[in-house]
Amino acid sequence: MNKEILLSVRNLKKYFAMGKSGVLKAVDGISFDIYKGETFGLVGESGCGKSTAGRTMIGLYDRTDGEVIFNGKNVHSLFEKEKFHFYKQMQMIFQDPYASLNPRATVKEIIAEPMEVHGLFPNRKERLERIYQLLEDVGLNRDHANRYPHEFSGGQRQRIGIARALALDPEFIIADEPISALDVSVQAQVVNLLKRLQEEKGLTYLFIAHDLSMVKQISNRIGVMYLGHIVELTASSQLYKKPLHPYTQALLSAIPIPDPDVEDQRERIILEGELPSPMDPPSGCVFRTRCKHAMEVCAVKKPVWQEIDKDHFVACHLYNVEVTNDGNKEMLINFR
Repeated sequence: MNKEILLSVRNLKKYFAMGKSGVLKAVDGISFDIYKGETFGLVGESGCGKSTAGRTMIGLYDRTDGEVIFNGKNVHSLFEKEKFHFYKQMQMIFQDPYASLNPRATVKEIIAEPMEVHGLFPNRKERLERIYQLLEDVGLNRDHANRYPHEFSGGQRQRIGIARALALDPEFIIADEPISALDVSVQAQVVNLLKRLQEEKGLTYLFIAHDLSMVKQISNRIGVMYLGHIVELTASSQLYKKPLHPYTQALLSAIPIPDPDVEDQRERIILEGELPSPMDPPSGCVFRTRCKHAMEVCAVKKPVWQEIDKDHFVACHLYNVEVTNDGNKEMLINFR
């Protein structure tokens, strides 16, 4: 995999003032890199802050703190002219294909709008040919150009949204739960489409989702989010083979296995207790109130972000890394 960093997130925070109620800490200090040409999956339960993180990264939300560096430039410190160029390079596919398309505009007008804003293809005939090509790229045809969004199925509408995101020929796309509103039978089609477009156009993705089984099919690396924090990050294959954080283990245990014999013998990890409020997160480790391995230290000390194995990072008091006399790392497990 290409190790050239395209985007770096450093200690990113996004808080929302809730009046007299206090402050909602939607994203509370996350850091990771995304390499050119890869798909980075960001997963977690609803309300964990993953969509807010994506919207803050692209500049739809102002950051509270931290940095987002894209192609060497701080996204939140760009001048207006620089922002204009930035949005040509980074685009977004939204979760709801019903709400993200203008119901009063034709497909042709929806896809043409970003081109008009950025002054691309001023020649009407060339722009129309570009629209037709984009429709074909996403598995639709030119006859669809003059129709309205309500005339399409959910999967087709999401393909229109993908075509719109591709209109400016971006380098990086944030896909914010692009399949969660679709039927299961259609989800795989959209994922396969995104993978094909990535290969053909050299795209880089941030793929945000809560369905770990589908994220595995498209992601090179996965970051697991819980209550505004990233608790584990590693290669997709490694995460499924050897999950370390108790939260990751619980999420993976909920994925059904098609083999009934294996499924019957498998232990399902049930998380007890309610998801804490991001307005009043637990002290120390934010996951401790639902963790069966919680220790005294978890309540008073925030776990350190550690590289437990090569390119496998976790923030959990269950694990310590010590360097042996020969210079190798050794993982110690602190189960009670």
